[in-house]
Amino acid sequence: MYTGIVQASCQLQQVECKEGLHTLTVILPEALLDALVIGASVGMDGVCLTATGIEDGLVSFDVMQQTLDLTTLGALRKGDIVNIERSAKQGVEIGGHILSGHIDGTAEIISIETPANNHVITYRVDPSFMPYMFGKGFVGLNGCSLTVASIDKAASTFSVCLIPETLRITTHGQKKSGDRINVEIDRQTQVIVDTVKAFLSENLQGLRSGDITM
Repeated sequence: MYTGIVQASCQLQQVECKEGLHTLTVILPEALLDALVIGASVGMDGVCLTATGIEDGLVSFDVMQQTLDLTTLGALRKGDIVNIERSAKQGVEIGGHILSGHIDGTAEIISIETPANNHVITYRVDPSFMPYMFGKGFVGLNGCSLTVASIDKAASTFSVCLIPETLRITTHGQKKSGDRINVEIDRQTQVIVDTVKAFLSENLQGLRSGDITM
């Protein structure tokens, strides 16, 4: 589990590509190495990964084919910068919102606007994501807990506004139009929406069959 507050943006030192498996090795700052052990969970660009090797500040992670297909990790190369968050500890302050690190898919950046002291990015997602997108709702983007500023459900797009601190500590300020990022839908929103849809569907079927009277 993660809080969506990225702790550092770190450089990939090595990417080993095998059939159906990539091993990503990243250098972590000393603060993020504290008490880190093999088998620990670490969020990389929003994806929950397991540490498989730790040596001299270098930490390795194995990424299986399903994750490579669903996320942006398969496109990473040596020298790329990624967002990193250690898994949350019990009692930690949740400054963002709870993230699982289980990515739903990717989004494409379609525009970046930079009016005075502002940075607004608009993304296009698969239309199936849009029932879970609401103005002022949460969304996880490359591991960052962000607030949806505006949506266009017909176009399957939404926008977020990034503050200077987010641009400083994460990779979002380095992104450009056409880039893809990992998306995790807010699970609480998903549960509520899917429950309501299922309830309405069941009751509408009951009305059609005459099992429910009004």
